[in-house]
Amino acid sequence: MTRAFKNFLRRFRRDERGTASLEFVLVAPFFLGIMIFSIELGFVTMRATFLERGLDMAVREVRLGTGTAPQHDDIKQIICDNTIIINDCASNLQLEMRPADIRNFTALDQTADCTDQAEPAKPVREFVPGQQNELMLLRACLKYNPLFPASVLGSQLINNDSSGQAALIATTAFVQEPI
Repeated sequence: MTRAFKNFLRRFRRDERGTASLEFVLVAPFFLGIMIFSIELGFVTMRATFLERGLDMAVREVRLGTGTAPQHDDIKQIICDNTIIINDCASNLQLEMRPADIRNFTALDQTADCTDQAEPAKPVREFVPGQQNELMLLRACLKYNPLFPASVLGSQLINNDSSGQAALIATTAFVQEPI
């Protein structure tokens, strides 16, 4: 019995059939993981870029002061009009705007209020239209569904959110021009 087992091991060691399959099985998961990570990170970057651009375009409209002071829904609509890749922007975007004193500056809270699809609609946290020549802080928080929520990056982006969504936050400061 031991002789037959030794012969089997000797033949198994010399046989080269299946070596490509073994290499594929060992290497393919790493390449697929890197590919999924890269795709997810690319979409996160695109969403963040479009959110920043939408916020910049909205702030430009507010800052230039074309005679009307845009309200919460107007600014939200401008941001959503300039963010192409974001699905259901109006219901997934939460804005917070407040004046800031340049002599006694206090930043916005560390935790941003984001919409949560699992909870009832939250009221606007704080949205105060500014006066002429006043420094304003505006923060936009957007919730979205990751492409691959079970992947390493997707699960880290979700970060214990009850709705299974990830959050992107963009913040800007501007001074309202005199009319």
